[in-house]
Amino acid sequence: MKPSDDFKTAIENYLHSTAMSDTVLAQSLTKETKNIESCFNYIFGEVKKTGLCAFDNQEIFDMAVKYYTDDTIAEHAPINCKVVVNQPAEADLFTPAPLTAPQIVAQETAVIQKPKSAQTTLTLFDL
Repeated sequence: MKPSDDFKTAIENYLHSTAMSDTVLAQSLTKETKNIESCFNYIFGEVKKTGLCAFDNQEIFDMAVKYYTDDTIAEHAPINCKVVVNQPAEADLFTPAPLTAPQIVAQETAVIQKPKSAQTTLTLFDL
């Protein structure tokens, strides 16, 4: 199966940007026994094993890094599947931002107590 160009670009960009700061990954990317097509087959195989159909980007990126850094991973057979890469929605002025977490605001009620005066003064009405 040939992955979509968006998927291929996302994986390649992540691997190359991570390799700039990770020397182990940078060396692993140059191995002749590893290639991007086999990496995709490994990712598709791992996804199929789980039985799930939606993954976080970082989960997929971690699978790609594992493929290149783990020498025990053998060649995987191609899997016929469809990959969808969700692009982040563009922000506009009319759509409210999604809530990140429900926020509960507790209302505080203030109880005002009259201070007791330490000085007892008699007034005309107290007599």
